[in-house]
Amino acid sequence: MSNDVVNKTRRRVLTAFTSVVGAVGAVGVAVPFVGSWNPSAKAKAAGAPVTVNISKLEPGQMITVEWRGKPVYIVRRTQEALDGLQKTNELVRDPNSETPQQPAYAQNQARSIKPETLVLLGLCTHLGCAPLYRPDVGATDLGGSEWQGGFFCPCHGSKFDLAGRVFKGVPAPINLEVPPHAYNSDSVITIGEDQGA
Repeated sequence: MSNDVVNKTRRRVLTAFTSVVGAVGAVGVAVPFVGSWNPSAKAKAAGAPVTVNISKLEPGQMITVEWRGKPVYIVRRTQEALDGLQKTNELVRDPNSETPQQPAYAQNQARSIKPETLVLLGLCTHLGCAPLYRPDVGATDLGGSEWQGGFFCPCHGSKFDLAGRVFKGVPAPINLEVPPHAYNSDSVITIGEDQGA
């Protein structure tokens, strides 16, 4: 065999081998790169529904849970608090929660599926501060006899009643948002699943 034939054969074998190694390397780099496009387990968990047991929530008490990185307020309202909502109808901008579109179960005076349990995103609709829970009726710093309890945003002074309805004449333009939620039982709520779905 001549050297010319041996060199051509060797060249072909080396070229084929180099191509195979290059292709394997390209696939080895592409698989993790394409895999990185999928959301991480942490990101999936951040958007997942959150189940909350409210059986130990006493009347007048509020708890805060996290859903999608945002605070969610769950308040167990007393009958007096529910009665006070009627007294604030004339003081709030959107008493029936018509704008923006809220879930059908939030388009009522109590803005809830069950009147005694309120579920709200704990973010002021002005600039996203966390309003304080102020259930104290008649608080002089919040309007005296007009104040039937609710939420006060310390950042810019927005006020919301105990249904999360925004008062007239404050910086917040709309009511606090009611997140999608559903009851699994009388004492278990899942936030992130829509009751109407």
